Amino acid sequence: MLNDTITHAERELYLTLLELAQQQPSAYEWLTRLPTWLNDIKDKANYAHAPAYQASVARLPQLAVNHVDLNSDILTIEASLNESQRKQTTALLKQLMPWRKGPFQIGGQIGDDESGIKIDTEWHSDWKWQRVAPHLSRLDGRRVLDVGGGSGYHGWRMAGAGADTVIIIDPSCLFYHQFMAIRHFVGSADAHTHNTGRYRTHYIPVPLEALPEHSQLFDTVFSMGVLYHRQSPFEHLQQLKGQLVKGGELVLETLVIEGDANTVLVPHDRYAQMNNVYFFTIGRRIDRLARKSRFLRSALCRCGCHLNEGTTKNRMDDLSFVSRLLRS
Repeated sequence: MLNDTITHAERELYLTLLELAQQQPSAYEWLTRLPTWLNDIKDKANYAHAPAYQASVARLPQLAVNHVDLNSDILTIEASLNESQRKQTTALLKQLMPWRKGPFQIGGQIGDDESGIKIDTEWHSDWKWQRVAPHLSRLDGRRVLDVGGGSGYHGWRMAGAGADTVIIIDPSCLFYHQFMAIRHFVGSADAHTHNTGRYRTHYIPVPLEALPEHSQLFDTVFSMGVLYHRQSPFEHLQQLKGQLVKGGELVLETLVIEGDANTVLVPHDRYAQMNNVYFFTIGRRIDRLARKSRFLRSALCRCGCHLNEGTTKNRMDDLSFVSRLLRS
């Protein structure tokens, strides 16, 4: 029997935006564009694998979930799995490979690899969250936008940290369906406890530049591991700023190099096994870019060591520079 996880999640997203539009009229433009955004990601003409990904999510079995831990480093859905469910779930999750951001566990108890299905991911997103989280303002009750959120690991952690609404954006068809696979098992565990009972964590499969400009809908916007993939850092910062309410906070996490104020590294090709990398610079330069974009600096910190020529993909998450910036 097929499940309706994707349809239900998209309905929850629509209703969340509708409620938001009653408070913030700029959200009506999001509602107008939403059908196109959601239809495009399922169009086989645009994404050849979309039908297969949809089918994999739709065939995931219903489990008797005991508890969902959104605050564990391994985002864990505690549930009992019989052998048939284990084999079916494992096979379907493998059809959504590669999993880049995580880790996740379906079934069993936290850290119990034998009774649960562990999704080991290419990136240890939990390591990044451990370094970023201590420098964040409290997320309780905030509307949050996670830009370039991949399969949604950090978005779930933001919900676990108390965010009122989290919207993850990323234009990847694969990542969208990976999020929906996890959403299937999370179910209503992240729902509001007040009357509406709406899901708090949502996914829109679009890039930042596709969003309506100057929406000013979010109290906190995250851009983590995105800046060095952008050809124009100023444009990226302005687009991020346009999504923030007055006085809202941008959490900007990126990779930096050592050097003086004029040091910039522009890779010739792939760098540390990453494609589409345009530039790296020093931490102080990132801060200046933000100030030039008329952000007010709130806090600045470096986490881990600096980037160097010997950096490998497995160590990339150790190299972080985090800046908390207030919208003017």
